[in-house]
Amino acid sequence: MSRIQLKQSPAASATASQDARIIVREAMRVTLASSPPPAEAEAAVEMKTTTAVEGVRVLCSEEVDGRRWRYVAEVDGSGRLRKGAAVRVVGLERRPEVPMDDLISFIRSYVVPEGFPDSVSPSYVPYMTWRALKHFFGGAMGVFTTQTLLNSVGVSRNRATPGAVAINWIIKDGAGRVGKMIFARQGKKFDYDLKQLRIAGDLLMELGAGVELATAAAPHLFLPLACAANVVKNVAAVTSTSTRTPIYKAFARGENIGDVTAKGECVGNIADLLGTGLSIMISKRNPSLVASFALLSCGYVFSSYKEVKSVVLHTLNRARFTVAVESFLQTGYVPSLKEGNSQENIFSLPWSKHTSIVLGSRFKDAFQEPTSFLALQPLFEKERYIVTYNPLKGNVYALLKDQAKADDILKAAFHAHVLLHFIRSSNGSRTLKDSGGFDHSASDGSLSTHLLPTTLDFQAHIAESCKTVANSYGMFKRKAAEQGWRMSESLLNPGRARLCSPQ
Repeated sequence: MSRIQLKQSPAASATASQDARIIVREAMRVTLASSPPPAEAEAAVEMKTTTAVEGVRVLCSEEVDGRRWRYVAEVDGSGRLRKGAAVRVVGLERRPEVPMDDLISFIRSYVVPEGFPDSVSPSYVPYMTWRALKHFFGGAMGVFTTQTLLNSVGVSRNRATPGAVAINWIIKDGAGRVGKMIFARQGKKFDYDLKQLRIAGDLLMELGAGVELATAAAPHLFLPLACAANVVKNVAAVTSTSTRTPIYKAFARGENIGDVTAKGECVGNIADLLGTGLSIMISKRNPSLVASFALLSCGYVFSSYKEVKSVVLHTLNRARFTVAVESFLQTGYVPSLKEGNSQENIFSLPWSKHTSIVLGSRFKDAFQEPTSFLALQPLFEKERYIVTYNPLKGNVYALLKDQAKADDILKAAFHAHVLLHFIRSSNGSRTLKDSGGFDHSASDGSLSTHLLPTTLDFQAHIAESCKTVANSYGMFKRKAAEQGWRMSESLLNPGRARLCSPQ
């Protein structure tokens, strides 16, 4: 079947040709005004001469960094593409340039990830702000500590030979590396107590800097003091390095963790250099060493605290799990990510023994007499854990059975918090009744020994907690998931003890 040829009227053909001339004329006018590169200008002139009669068809438009382009092809008198017609490009317009735009774009390429702010979480900006300020104070302190160490070792006063200076310095650095290797065995704690270790590491960094400054008062003790300071600072460096990646991972939206990490480290280095430069200028005026260190140290610690508090993590570790469960038991709601992170206690150390709840404890720590265990065993016959309260130690213990899986460990932790909540509520009521409104609970989170419930009391609390957990644990998990929380039993740091069937 032959193709049907549609003929255009002379008037339509003339109109199309006139429209094409208008498009080309306007395109050339804008192109010349925007001063395109010579090759583009020659292409545009050639198009104007070759399409003055026949016209062009606009294929598409394109924008690159504020510059707009139009791709066209030649057409014949009937409006169809000419055989063998080539695609031509015409620069249409250029966004007005501001002299500072290029500078701002250059700076952004070094300090923020590509696609910012959509490529990172909202907490990225406050975290990086406080991180930069912390590195600024750290860089400034580095000038004074280095100057003090050099003076103490005898470089500036020629009190030691170059060989002795080099040996002392090498021993100092070697001691620091040994401390770094020893502390690295705490690796798992960097995952479930990230913020707590991060703030502890920054405090250790300040302690190390203080010991370095102490060498100015006792230069004859340079080697032991410098070694101790370097061990402490290297331990702090391990903490900072180990907790850095999980924090940056919390900021990344998508597969841009490498970009976020690189830009974060760049911001820290820039701030460190600025602080170093300012401190060099200040040190030339011989300021008071103690006053300068005290001021910079306060700024460093405060910035470190705000930096850690600004981090919003999605995982529930022990501290955030406690916040979430207590809020759920008191209000029926699980806090949002931002609220849960802001309420987390970041000053509780992972190796602290003063804990109200022991997850995965030993049998001998939880039970002092066999009758208590035999009385509670029927309540947990269908569970893969046992939760109890030791009135002598004032702690709640969750014992895990050998069949316990991930969800069983999470449920045991939830049950332990429910039981602790009931016991504290009961003791709170008793305290208000007996002492006229004052709370005498222990400051470490455990219960006061003179307010401990009797054996019958805590067994009744345990039976009541079993009913509450059966009705509310599923609801707690659902509400936590709705808020964006991710639960993992490993982040709760359960003990390795497991109850086995008697042989």
